[in-house]
Amino acid sequence: MLTGEIRNKVDSIWEMFWTGGITNPLSVIEQITYLLFMKQLDEQQTKQERRVRLSGGQLTNPIFSEADRDLRWSTFKNKPDAQEMFDIVKDKAFPHMKSLGGADSKFARHLENAVFIIPTSQLLQRVVTAIDVLLEEINHKNKDTLGDLYEYLLSKLSTSGTNGQFRTPRHIINMMVELMQPSIGDKIVDPAAGTAGFLVAATEYIANKYRDELFIKSNNEEQLEHYRKTMFYGFDTDQTMLRIASMNLMMHGLDDPNMVYKDSLSKANTEIEQYTMVLANPPFKGSLDYSEVADNLLAKVKTKKTELLFLALILRLLKSGGRCAVILPDGVLFGSSTAHVAIRKEIIDNHHLEAIISMPSGVFKPYAGVSTAIMIFRKTSIGGTDQVWFYDMQADGYSLDDNRRELDLDKHEDNNIPDIIARFKNLEAEQERARTEQSFFVPVDDIRANKYDLSINRYKEQVHEEISYAPPKQILKEISELEEEITVGLRKLGEMLG
Repeated sequence: MLTGEIRNKVDSIWEMFWTGGITNPLSVIEQITYLLFMKQLDEQQTKQERRVRLSGGQLTNPIFSEADRDLRWSTFKNKPDAQEMFDIVKDKAFPHMKSLGGADSKFARHLENAVFIIPTSQLLQRVVTAIDVLLEEINHKNKDTLGDLYEYLLSKLSTSGTNGQFRTPRHIINMMVELMQPSIGDKIVDPAAGTAGFLVAATEYIANKYRDELFIKSNNEEQLEHYRKTMFYGFDTDQTMLRIASMNLMMHGLDDPNMVYKDSLSKANTEIEQYTMVLANPPFKGSLDYSEVADNLLAKVKTKKTELLFLALILRLLKSGGRCAVILPDGVLFGSSTAHVAIRKEIIDNHHLEAIISMPSGVFKPYAGVSTAIMIFRKTSIGGTDQVWFYDMQADGYSLDDNRRELDLDKHEDNNIPDIIARFKNLEAEQERARTEQSFFVPVDDIRANKYDLSINRYKEQVHEEISYAPPKQILKEISELEEEITVGLRKLGEMLG
């Protein structure tokens, strides 16, 4: 989590944009992201140059050539003349950034219409100085702090209404990735990618777990090529989100991120069985016109509700044996409409539903108080669900109010996430748990008997303590004795006061 001091610095930069005339929250985030990206590009090459000096090798495919020295953050930030710096950034550094990956790259296409809209040299100078100070402080923190910075910036989208849907809390994303344990051979997609939070977390997980295979061994060209170019994919219909996501992924080592402008549910999306893993938090709200939705999705579930259509889409995108972890509103789990029951029946009877993790309603505050759950399943097309693991998450390490303060993570009752991960990785030990506990298995026949209801409250049993009371006559006698003691005490007190 960001410290209060770092948040104040971010708020100060935000205020600079607003007083400088840029008041659209998405535009502010976009301009800040461009500048952050420029600084990170410079830092990335500086690290490469340091390694080359130590190893005695030669720098290959540099981000900046010797002739591009003025385009580097470390150079233009020190220009004493604000107008000179403004001209360099606007006319040279920004176009150079847009061209990374080559003219035909997906990254360049996403940034083709990107515009540098900071209006004055004075504003740019103030913002560059503030970002430089901010990132210097962040560099002293752990590696997740930059991700937290993006999350904090994105949290400000809530001021612009429905844009708040793009943000999934980083610790929830990390938990889902840890539960899914993506491997070096996976091909991963988020069909509602937003700023690519799930994909970034997956790149970090794989880079850490398979560090030797990817970056140390000498015969790893094929695996490294797959990791950098063909492992991660994301779809979105918002060009700004695609630009931010592409920059985010490039800074995590992907050469040309596969962020695709695509309406995932439309007829134009014809992809079938292309991926081995889906990580997603699709839109909860909204309904579509039947004429806009792909026919093979409607054939699976006849509905206009996006959250149900996305489940049908995920089944279509996954290869046989592929797995999915997806966040859903609770209504998907217990809704009684024909479409709700049909999609649950499809997943349970024709594939392998592994787990339902019920999350508390405050997880998505301050944007929404809706209760949600994580569904984990494997596509098999031949069934395989014999029992489903349920977990009742009651705390995620943060307060469940609009402030979402970080709590004492040493206390289990304040953060169930480590327990969820530990139990899910050892499901054999869960077999004997009673339904009165925080996690338990439910046989599939029980679920079918309850019309495929997947709400944890349908199966969790409450422990009722039997309380015995004294007979009424005994209670009256005790009350009389107490009254008598009070009367005696008052009389003695009166005597003492004279």
